[in-house]
Amino acid sequence: MSDDKPLRVYAPTIPQVPQNITLEICPACSVQRELNSGDFCEICGYNFVTGAHGEVPIVEGIRGQGGQGGQGGQGGQGGQGGQGGQGGQGGQEDKGEFASLSSPSSLSSPSPPLPLSPSPTPLTWELVVTIDPSLRHPESPEAPTNQQAIAFRLDKANNLIGRNSQARAIEPEIALDFDNAVSHRHALLNLQSDGSLTLRDINSSNGTKLNGVELKPMVDALLQDGDEFTLGHWTRVAVKVIHQSL
Repeated sequence: MSDDKPLRVYAPTIPQVPQNITLEICPACSVQRELNSGDFCEICGYNFVTGAHGEVPIVEGIRGQGGQGGQGGQGGQGGQGGQGGQGGQGGQEDKGEFASLSSPSSLSSPSPPLPLSPSPTPLTWELVVTIDPSLRHPESPEAPTNQQAIAFRLDKANNLIGRNSQARAIEPEIALDFDNAVSHRHALLNLQSDGSLTLRDINSSNGTKLNGVELKPMVDALLQDGDEFTLGHWTRVAVKVIHQSL
């Protein structure tokens, strides 16, 4: 891409967790999970028993889960409580005594109910993966010419980008097996509770670029509709938002 866009670093907040669920954070990739839910992290392969890391060394990073606190702003709808002013009409029950003291113009009419704010339109994030020969490094193999575009719709909170490995039991949600310069565990796409989407390179071997800018490992970057990121030899991924009608 000709113009590099500045990276939008995601600043997560501490999530709200139900009191009956105890969570622990993976010290390798910072993804949350239920306590004692297995010996290995499903995302990066960290071994909670031995402390051994997964495919590549992982450094301590920024917690990627969160953002739930921002929903608290919906509490502003509580202003509808102002309708309680209608109770003032109760004085009209004694019409004989008060009819001569009050004219219709002096009685304040009840305030109309405040309109409810519309609910946000549900949206779905979609990735469109294509081969871009212009990304090829001189030492890279020739880009495949028969690889069609692949679309992935994200329906999980945590989505691993990488390559399948039966020996290591790695099954990424976004499998890019056609590009061997993509790490088996390359990056994470995390859906936040407010509907936003973040991208995190998890110390991949060859790095990830978002809109032409190299991502810092283990730092979440906030994605927007129309963004593109590149990885591997010649893989380009376009980010799209699909709005769904209620």
